[in-house]
Amino acid sequence: MEMVHAHIRFNNLTEERDQLQSSYNNLTEERDQLKTSYNNLTEERDQLQSSYNNLTEERDQQKQNINEACTVLCGHYIKPCGHGWRYFSGSFYYISSVKTSWWNSRDDCKKKGADLVIINSKEEQNFLIGFRVIMWIGLTDSQTEGTWKWVDGTPLTTRYWDDGEPNSAVDNEDCAELKHFDPEKSWNDVPCKLQLFWICEKTST
Repeated sequence: MEMVHAHIRFNNLTEERDQLQSSYNNLTEERDQLKTSYNNLTEERDQLQSSYNNLTEERDQQKQNINEACTVLCGHYIKPCGHGWRYFSGSFYYISSVKTSWWNSRDDCKKKGADLVIINSKEEQNFLIGFRVIMWIGLTDSQTEGTWKWVDGTPLTTRYWDDGEPNSAVDNEDCAELKHFDPEKSWNDVPCKLQLFWICEKTST
């Protein structure tokens, strides 16, 4: 009887071992399939990233070519643009060579058929940062304290204020300057009577 029980236990253990071996084999196969799928997805991701990088580089090159071509057109064919103007993405820009107050700088821009710059996009912000000049921009809260508007009356939506700005640290800090060259944190509020360079903008239409 003892031999029979031992034989039964042996058969049960053998069957259990075979089931575990089968489960192990199935899990190993599933793991290998998952690893293959992962490798395929990784390769596909890398290919897509490479294609994206190539397209981005091509797009940036095309934009640069267009801007350079438009700058040439400005210099040779667009007479209202005049000397000293730079073209970017549908607008012409002029940076002063002297300093004055925000109000006087705006008057000068108007005499040129333009106005102080209105920053409508991150690309335009980056373009202006590239001049490496501390200058007035067309942003003020002179009408209502704390309500910043562009010179065309549109309210401020996209913001690139420096940390802690605007703060009106000094009385009547009602005008905005492009002060720092970090694209995300470059604006500062200062008194409008401050003497700064400025940048005018007029559209090409």
